[in-house]
This record gives sequence, structure tokens and C-alpha cells, in this order.
Amino acid sequence: MKTLIINGHPNKNSYCSQLAAAYYSGAQKRNSEAHLLHLYELHFDVSLKDGYSGNLLEPDLLRAQELITWSDHIVFVYPTWWWTMPALLKGFIDRVFVPGFAFKYESDKPLPEKLLKHKTATLLVTMDSPKWYYRWWMKNAGHWVMKQGVLAFCGINKTKVVTIDQIRKLTPQQRHRWIEKVEAIAMQR
Repeated sequence: MKTLIINGHPNKNSYCSQLAAAYYSGAQKRNSEAHLLHLYELHFDVSLKDGYSGNLLEPDLLRAQELITWSDHIVFVYPTWWWTMPALLKGFIDRVFVPGFAFKYESDKPLPEKLLKHKTATLLVTMDSPKWYYRWWMKNAGHWVMKQGVLAFCGINKTKVVTIDQIRKLTPQQRHRWIEKVEAIAMQR
């Protein structure tokens, strides 16, 4: 199993960075090939200024595409802000998951061909809201966007979601337990 962990939090000192490192550690303990990609380290324009026409990818984004192609399993680690992902992760998706790489339109078909089939994913998402509130009031908006609007659209239909809720209320001990749990999840994958 080749695992790519994508940390979508823009702050290198974030709890998401710790969670991503824990997943990476667990994957290594499982003897899985793993690569950890911190989006805050990449150099790219987050704006898809010209839509899908005429956008040349920066070297960091070309490398990200190589890693996505290489991987069997992709883990996205990010916080929920305004019901969905941070702008850095959204910009990364806009720029990397492009036609010809993640999907391909065909003139005689209404829906595109999915080019990332046979991959699986895990969403490791933190949020301040309680899970029940996010599910019933917010309708799991961010989870739905990632699972259906991005991943399934590109052919990644098997996605597990791990939600760490009420993050601001967690004690240091609870945060540490989540780090251990995330490492254990990676070891079981």
C-alpha cells in the first residue's frame, strides 16, 4: 500500500500537522510506503485564474500529481472552516485535480471519465462544532463536497471520514489520545 498524506492546514504548527505526522508514523510502522505532503510548504498560486484553459502547473503541483498517481490511498488532513475546507486546500484541489489528470471529458458522453479509479481515501477532519450539529444542521457540507464533489467525481469512491469535533474544548490528554488513535488507524489500513 502506497499512502499519500496531504496536510491541508496552512499553519505548520497546527494540530492538523500533528495528526498528519501521526498518520505518517502509523503508515511507516505498518511498513507501508508513505509520503507526507504539507501544502504550506508548496509554492503555487491557489487561484484558478483562467479556469481550466492555459494554466501551467508549478513544479510543486506537478510533483503533487506524481504523488497522487503513485499512491493507492490518499489521506486529506484539514480543519473545517466555514462548513468546508481551508482556501489553501481548495486552491490545491482546483489546480491539481484538473481535466486530463483527474477526469476527462468526452464529446459523446454527458459525464466525464474518472481517471483516479482504484484509489481509496481517508478524510481526517477537525472542527469546533459538535459532530451532531455538523451532521444535522450543516448537512455534513464539507464532507459531502470532498467525498462526492471531488473524490467520487474523479473515481475515488471508497472514502472513510474521521471527524475530530469540538477541537477547541479538547484537553491536552484528549488531543494526545487522538494522535494515538490516528496512528492506530493508519496501522490498521
